[in-house]
Amino acid sequence: MAQANVIKASARAAGGKGAARAVRRTGSVPGVVYGGDEGNADTIQIDANDLFILIKKGRFLSTVFDIDVDGRKLKAIPRDVQLDPVKDFPLHVDFQRIGSDNRVRVGVPVRFINEALSPGLKRGGVLNIVRHEVEVWCPADKIPDHFEIDLTGLAIGRSIHISAVALPEDVKPTISDRDFTIATIAGTGGKDDDDAPTAAAAAPGGDAKAAPAAATPAAKGAAPPAAASAAKAAPKGKK
Repeated sequence: MAQANVIKASARAAGGKGAARAVRRTGSVPGVVYGGDEGNADTIQIDANDLFILIKKGRFLSTVFDIDVDGRKLKAIPRDVQLDPVKDFPLHVDFQRIGSDNRVRVGVPVRFINEALSPGLKRGGVLNIVRHEVEVWCPADKIPDHFEIDLTGLAIGRSIHISAVALPEDVKPTISDRDFTIATIAGTGGKDDDDAPTAAAAAPGGDAKAAPAAATPAAKGAAPPAAASAAKAAPKGKK
C-alpha cells in the first residue's frame, strides 16, 4: 500500500495571481490545501525543485502526503497540478485534506505479468490495453500501489475485465454498473484462435479444388474472336 510522504512547505499570507507570481519569482510554487473538517483553505508555497522531483517520481496524484507547514502537519492528497505548457514545470498545486478514516478517489495503475505464458501473444497477438489505470474508491491509508493481471493461458480474442482483478478489501471501482474491459488479446489479422480456416474448408463442399486454368491464348496469327466476327460482318468492297 502507498505510504505517506513528507512535503516541506511554508504558509503564504496572500492569494491571487499577483501574489502567486511573486512566489514563483522566489523559486517556489504556490499551492492550496482545502477540504476536510476545517472550513478555511491553507495557502502554501513549496520549493519548486522539491515538488518537481516528487512529480517526476510518478503516481503523484495518487500519493498521500504529510505536508509540514511551518511545523503544522496536514495530511492531504494532490488533486491538481498546473504545468507550464512550454517548460513542463509546476506552476500551482492543489491538495485535498484527508483523515485516516476518509475514503478517496484515485487512479491505480495496472501491471501485466506472464506475457510469455499467453498462447495468444505467442502466436503473434497484441496486448491491447484499454485502461492503463483503474479509478477506485479506497481508504486514504490503503491506496494500492498497482493492480496485477496474469496473462497465463489467454488466447487471441480473450478480454480481461475488472471482475478478473483481485481487489483488496474496501477497494471498489468507481464504475459499478458494468464489468468493464481493461485489456484484450487482439490478433494482427483480426482473427481469433478458433478462426483458422483451411483451403479445403474454404472451397465449396469442403474439398480443396484448384482454380480454373486460365484461357489458352489464341494461336499466333489468328484474329481474336471479336475481331473475326467484325471482319465477317463487314461488306466486301467493290473491285
